[in-house]
Amino acid sequence: MPKWAKTLIAVLLLPFCIGAVKALILVVGRTGRADSVWVALLGGAACWVVVFVTLPRPMWLYVVGHELTHAVWTWLFGGKVKKFKATSQGGHVVVSKSNFVIALAPYFFPIYAVLLMVVFLIGHLIWDWNRWSPWFHLLLGAAYAFHATLTFHVLKTRQSDITSQGYLFSAVIIFLGNILVLLVALPLLTGQANLLSVFGLWLEATGTVLRKIGRLFA
Repeated sequence: MPKWAKTLIAVLLLPFCIGAVKALILVVGRTGRADSVWVALLGGAACWVVVFVTLPRPMWLYVVGHELTHAVWTWLFGGKVKKFKATSQGGHVVVSKSNFVIALAPYFFPIYAVLLMVVFLIGHLIWDWNRWSPWFHLLLGAAYAFHATLTFHVLKTRQSDITSQGYLFSAVIIFLGNILVLLVALPLLTGQANLLSVFGLWLEATGTVLRKIGRLFA
């Protein structure tokens, strides 16, 4: 797809980005009653921010996760990973197929947070890890903060994933992807909202934005 087409798509997606933000604000309000979950999540995130600010950044660990995310999404789309390399200075994967999701997934898909959730879910189903839930939420908050801070850090440098897709298109997909991850994760973690109702809020908020835009041009 040519970059001009991706730029047009990015512009058309902007109302959906605004609607997603409004929906996220509403979801945070609804899930705010889950104090035990939020305290642990925010506590874990705060712990990681302290580490991020005061200690050397674990770039090798981030790069491994970044390239692993490329690999995982390649497998999900039915492709093959032919080469994998990760160092603290950077890395790359050679894959049999690519698209914008595979290219941009590391910037919105928190691989370590997802892996942590999968491990905890399996452990909970087999050994009933319910008593460890506070520690799980603490680690999950730290894992997501790891993703957010280091993604922001690497985005300040030139990334071939971004330039290959176009800056505006990449920015919109990364922004929307991160919001959608939170829209899915918060109801699942807190049990205070239904996923169908969450996406209903998103569509309703987006519809409101589109109607306002329509009135401007009417």
